[in-house]
Amino acid sequence: MNMTQRRTREKAWERPFLAEPEHVAALRRAIRLRLTRWDLPALADAAELCVTELITNVITHVGVSTPTWIAVSMTGTHVRVEVSDPDAGALPTPLWATSTQEHGRGLHLVAAIADRWGVTPTDHGKTTWCELATGVAEPMSSPVDGPRATRAGALLTLYSARSTASTATSKLAFATAEAAAIDLIVDVLHWLDAHGCDPDDFLDRAQSRYEAMLGLGAGQLLHR
Repeated sequence: MNMTQRRTREKAWERPFLAEPEHVAALRRAIRLRLTRWDLPALADAAELCVTELITNVITHVGVSTPTWIAVSMTGTHVRVEVSDPDAGALPTPLWATSTQEHGRGLHLVAAIADRWGVTPTDHGKTTWCELATGVAEPMSSPVDGPRATRAGALLTLYSARSTASTATSKLAFATAEAAAIDLIVDVLHWLDAHGCDPDDFLDRAQSRYEAMLGLGAGQLLHR
């Protein structure tokens, strides 16, 4: 893939996971949610089935608990689903399974459902992908994060600069300030979700850090 092709297919959502059967349902739900947010709910069933078969292919032929990566993006007028694994060995091909065989139909299902599919060797293994037509006439770019995630991203940039400027919060009524703080947290959760992070995990880690800071002396807290 050349750089021009790569730039036209920026990944809009991606996540690492371990290839284990118990993770498939959560990833299916994540794909359905993502397509619904992109106003493409009609593709959810087909995308879920493709995701299931691509992950099952890794579990069956590479191994349970293999470190794997899933990505969903827009490429032209298609939704592209990718599942990457570290095995650079034999590339997967459809098997002509008989009616009594338990495995072998997965990639045939993908080929039947998707408009196109394939396997691409990478520097770290391989990527098995498929593309589903959206039904729109014009090429679609990767969906944006949305206004809440954009606001949170801008605010996080300010936080990362560690500005020492003070804010005159005393002029705000407490109820207004509290509502603004809640709205800020909601925006940050939207930003995390838009970038493939788990908001629940973020809240757990933030709570742990907050509790750890409370265990410090007052002087230490003032200088962090």
